[in-house]
Amino acid sequence: MKNVSLALNGILLVAVAILYYWHFASGSKSTAAAASENTAPSDFKIAYINSDTVLKYYDFFKSNIEKLEAKGKKLDQDLQSRAQSLQNDIAAYQRNYGSMTIGQAKAIEEDLGKKRQNLELYQRSLEQQIMEENAKMNEELYTKVTDYLKKYAQQKDLHAVLKYSANSDLLYGGASIDITQEVVAGLNELYKQELAAAPKAKTDTTKVKAKK
Repeated sequence: MKNVSLALNGILLVAVAILYYWHFASGSKSTAAAASENTAPSDFKIAYINSDTVLKYYDFFKSNIEKLEAKGKKLDQDLQSRAQSLQNDIAAYQRNYGSMTIGQAKAIEEDLGKKRQNLELYQRSLEQQIMEENAKMNEELYTKVTDYLKKYAQQKDLHAVLKYSANSDLLYGGASIDITQEVVAGLNELYKQELAAAPKAKTDTTKVKAKK
């Protein structure tokens, strides 16, 4: 049973996948945007954000990744507990094998085989569950950041906002066009407002039901 292990934490901690997601998603959209415009403005204004810094200090990402990690550890503990239980059953079978009839041994072996299959299915379902939740969080993260940048760019009269990271095509960006800190502060303020509004929305819904 040593091979029965769940790499949930590995799935959760691969934050690089998010950076790749940003890279390819933003790349495809930039290509489409470029194709739709015939000429670039003469006073083209750009800025950039450091995506590593955004991920490090954006409260939405930090909060959700911590929740996923905690859930992953809990599920991993449950899986290991089930695996240990099966291992105990196998050890008991091996100890008592000499006193069993052929029929008894065969029946126990079939039962152990089913338990092993069920455990493997359970392991795959947990991995799939965590991967889906991770993908959902990545999608929401991308949407929140890009939506905010669109509004920010309009307010600051920017034509483009680039992403800087170790995997990006931006090799250098001057400090004067680095808007990372402003964006992080803005994102966190917006997330703070969303959290504050969430309980209020729930209370309002309760009041409506009470009136009915």
